[in-house]
Parts: sequence; C-alpha cells; structure tokens
Amino acid sequence: MKTIDKIPTSKIQRASKLVQTGAKVGVNYLKYYGDKLTKTEEEAKSRLNENNAEDIYDGLKKLKGSALKVAQMLSMEKSILPQAYVEKFSLAQFSVPPLSAPLVIKTFKKYFGKLPNEIYDTFNSTSVNAASIGQVHLAEKDGKKLAVKIQYPGVADSISSDLAMVKPIAIQMFNIKGKDSDKYFKEVENKLIEETNYILEIAQSKEIVAACKHIPNLKFPEYYEDLSSERIITMDWMDGEHLSEFTAHNTSQEKANKIGQALWDFYMFQMHELKKVHADPHPGNFLISEKGELIALDFGCMKTIPEEFYVPYFELAQRESIDNAEIFNTKMYQLEILREDDSPEELEFFRSLFHEMLSLFTQPLQSEKFDFSDPEFFGKITELGQKYSKSAELRKMNGNRGSKHFIYINRTFFGLYNLMFDLKAQDIKINNYKTL
Repeated sequence: MKTIDKIPTSKIQRASKLVQTGAKVGVNYLKYYGDKLTKTEEEAKSRLNENNAEDIYDGLKKLKGSALKVAQMLSMEKSILPQAYVEKFSLAQFSVPPLSAPLVIKTFKKYFGKLPNEIYDTFNSTSVNAASIGQVHLAEKDGKKLAVKIQYPGVADSISSDLAMVKPIAIQMFNIKGKDSDKYFKEVENKLIEETNYILEIAQSKEIVAACKHIPNLKFPEYYEDLSSERIITMDWMDGEHLSEFTAHNTSQEKANKIGQALWDFYMFQMHELKKVHADPHPGNFLISEKGELIALDFGCMKTIPEEFYVPYFELAQRESIDNAEIFNTKMYQLEILREDDSPEELEFFRSLFHEMLSLFTQPLQSEKFDFSDPEFFGKITELGQKYSKSAELRKMNGNRGSKHFIYINRTFFGLYNLMFDLKAQDIKINNYKTL
C-alpha cells in the first residue's frame, strides 16, 4: 500500500482538500445527469453513489483524523447509507494508507522526545495497521513483542475545524434542524478529543481490563505507561486475525457461538454493571486468537451512561413499555424523542416510527436466548432503515431527535448487532453476564 509523506495539518490546507473533494463530487453529478439520458435511474444513481463514495473516501483518507473517523462511524449505519458508501467508508476501520517510515520516525521523536531505537530493542518503522486517528507498529523490548500506536500529526489540533467542515453534510444527511442541534456535534467533538488523549485511553483500558477480565474467552493486552505518552501507546502485541477476516472463513458454529457469547457478555456487563461502554464496536477493534478467544483492543472511545438516560432507555426496551401507550409516551418524552414544541403531525409520526423501530430492534433484549444468525431479523432492520431513509414525510420533519447520549449508545448497539450477525452466533444467552 502506498504510504503518506505528509498530512495537511492547518485549517486552510485541510479545507482546501475538502474543497477539491467537493469539486470531484460536482463532476460526478454532471455525469449522473448525463447517465440518466442513456441509463435507468437505478443504474445512474448506483454509478453516482460509487463515484461519490470513491472520491469522498479518497479525500478523507488523506486528511485522516476526525473527518475519516466520521466516515468510519457512518459506515456502521448500514441501513441509512447506500451500500457503495458503506463498503468504501468501512475501509476506514482498518485499511488506510499509513505514514511513511521517515514521517513515522519524525512524529515519534516529536511526541516522545526520543527516537524509537532509544526506547525499544527493535522497532519496525513500517506500519502493520493504519486507521483513522493512528497507526500501529511492531516493536520488541526485553524479549517481549509490543504494539506501538502512534497518533497522526495534527489530528488532535484539527478536530473542531474538521467537524465544522463536515457539519453541513451531516445536517443534510440526517435532516437535523433546530437551534439545539449543536448538542449532537459537541458530543461527537468531545468524544473525538478524548480519543486523541492516549493517556486517558491507557487509564480507560486498564480500568476495563480489571473490570472485565473474569469474562470467559475474552482477552486483553497489557498496557505500559512508562513506554507511552499523550500521543503514543505501547501495549502487548496480540496474535490473532481481525474479526471480519475470521468470519470470512469460519465454518465452526461452536466457535462462532463461543466468541459471540463472549462478545455479548462483554458489552452487556459494561452496559449494565459499569454504566460505561466501549462505544467503537467495529471489526478492526477485535481479534480472534488461534484458540478461538476474543481479543478486545482500543479503548479510546468510551461512553459513560448517566442514570437519567440509562433507566428510561432500558425500560423502553421492555415489551411491557412498548405495548403500553401511556408508558411508551412518557419514556419518549424522557428520552427527548418527542418534544414539547412538536406539531401534532410530528408527534404522531415519530411516535409511530419509534414504536415500529423499537418493536423490532429490542427483540434480542426481550429474549432468554437469541439467534443472531437469523437473516430475517436483520433483513427487517435493513428494510425499516431504507423505508425511512427514503421517506419524503420524514424529510419534512425536524430530525433533531433524542438525547445526545443516543449517538454513541445506539452506535454501540448497531455495531454490536452487526458483529454478532457477521459471526452468525446462535443461542446467545442474553442475560448471561449476570451469572459470571
């Protein structure tokens, strides 16, 4: 894979890159209008989506940082985005061009004050894994294999300006209106700022490892504070393959169930016992060992779940709440899904939309055991997402819905469901975390 010798770090440089990307998208629309003369609308739109996804991702991967992280987050919204975007943006999870070796050494010296060979016995300046905010290198010290994560230069300083550039696209995509919509962008901004603070990530990692190490078939690396800094993390090198690579060839239902149960227990224990959850459940953050154990990595994005959100959120997941119109209505207001300034039409529309959505999406939480390999269940989720993404009525409504805490909690559940479906895990005990 081609390496990057320089990353745009100033606001002007980064804005210029996005303008160039926007120009390419404009050309794609001209092609689209031409295609409509000779092709069907479906064919023309498909080519437009493929071209736009290619050009937007190509622009974002050169910027790295927050802009690329937003693409990664959007890739998990499989029921909202066209498939071309999902496929291209999902590459941001663990497949982006890495920094060149000279830039790696220069960046390391800037962040640590020393060269890698002054810290480790050996250090491979060629990246083994590059993602949106940093890339990983293999090193050795005292006979131990280590993974060294180095943050890209300029990422932490460009978060606010990157999000300001991405904001108009998000507002249009999700139909967000209203003066208080900034709370959602501030939530994302605060989380991204946390993700660039590697000292905080180490503290969160050690906290999660200590709290969850009792869960069967779940492993974590050890983290080394004396070999880390605000922009560099050193941890144990963990042998295994990415979860997506494992699912591509696995034929053992027993192994899929074992890993699926470990993954589900890990998340339910965090949600209900710790009230703090690893809110970045994509395949690049999980490895599968040769023994069929789940290895969890990267705890930069942790979401604390406040009690005032946790209680109505999980009460609304209960069948009794969904089936009781009065309770359902009350919880909808508590979670800010329904608003005091809603029109009668908006109240009726969103009450109906969320009742339909929650009736389907909460089915696993209402079961003793659940089959996450069921294509019918996930097919219905996709159909529902596509139904409302194409809804002309929804586009007229104010899409500014729900507590700011929904952003990362819903993202966590969508990501978890997708991972469980990829594993094709069956007979998963939903409340097994209580017995551990």
